[in-house]
Amino acid sequence: MTSLTYRDAGVDIEAGDALVERIKPLARATARAGVMGGLGGFGALFDPKAAGFADPVLVATTDGVGTKLKLAIDSGIHGTVGIDLVAMCVNDLVVQGAEPLFFLDYFATGRLRVEHAAEVIAGIAEGCRIAGCALVGGETAEMPGLYAGGDYDLAGFSVGAAERGALLPRGNIGPGDVLIGLPSAGVHSNGFSLVRRVLAKAGLALDAPAPWGEGTAAHSLLAPTRIYVQPLLALHRAGLLKAAAHITGGGLPGNLPRVLPDGVVAALDAGAWAPPPVFGWLAQAGGVAADEMLRVFNCGLGMVLVVGAGEAGAAEAMLRAAGEAPCRLGMLEAGAGPAAVRVDGLSAGWPG
Repeated sequence: MTSLTYRDAGVDIEAGDALVERIKPLARATARAGVMGGLGGFGALFDPKAAGFADPVLVATTDGVGTKLKLAIDSGIHGTVGIDLVAMCVNDLVVQGAEPLFFLDYFATGRLRVEHAAEVIAGIAEGCRIAGCALVGGETAEMPGLYAGGDYDLAGFSVGAAERGALLPRGNIGPGDVLIGLPSAGVHSNGFSLVRRVLAKAGLALDAPAPWGEGTAAHSLLAPTRIYVQPLLALHRAGLLKAAAHITGGGLPGNLPRVLPDGVVAALDAGAWAPPPVFGWLAQAGGVAADEMLRVFNCGLGMVLVVGAGEAGAAEAMLRAAGEAPCRLGMLEAGAGPAAVRVDGLSAGWPG
């Protein structure tokens, strides 16, 4: 009787070991104060006091990349979705006033292709470098029968810290405060089920030239989610930031109210910022209405900040010095009931 092996069942332990050795230098390159030990243990250790915190509150996030992964898999472009994974987690940390400390990833696939996995994890390491957090560990799961062939899925987990009393949003948010937007790099990591539906409707192949700009459709759509950690931490530490909202799934109306108190309306002027051309193409090619665009996509704004009216100029100057391109979107107005968003100046063809 022939003896079966784990490899016969579709799991290659040697490939997993090879991947771990391949990524150890990537993880070491993200080391920061507070990290204790390295890859290979049953758990990762971190000392917040060694990272400079006196009385820290820990903040934890977890997220994924969604069906944007399908574009990466189908196009063979694996190097940027790891940045997306980190961004989706650490941007959620910083809007709570927390400094990202460390990150762990979960990579699941039907058949482990070391080259592809290494490209993905190199992106994760790059995202950690940009955010200033350490890649301290993760898990690679090879699950034949659950995932087809070279399909893979990603999940990320990050922990940050803030000194007690320094969490965001602050308690003095109210009418008259100014709203400042920070631009996105494009679609980021939300709404890709609709993006893929529009691509199919338009008959646009991933390797075709992007009708909205340079390069192929795949390269353009796979531009990674921007990481806003360093400029926002600097703004917060300078005492200029009252609140910040990471604009992900749910868009502006679904995310901005999460950091606002009851009794205010975030009044935004649609003419205050210029959405990247990809959003106009999606709206036109898919016949997607303006309110649906705002509800699904970031529409060119990856982050919205709330600052005091008297501090808006200083905040914008600090952001520009950090390489950002802030735009003043509007202000908070008095309202009734739960916090809400109103976007004025929307036209039938917006964003066009």
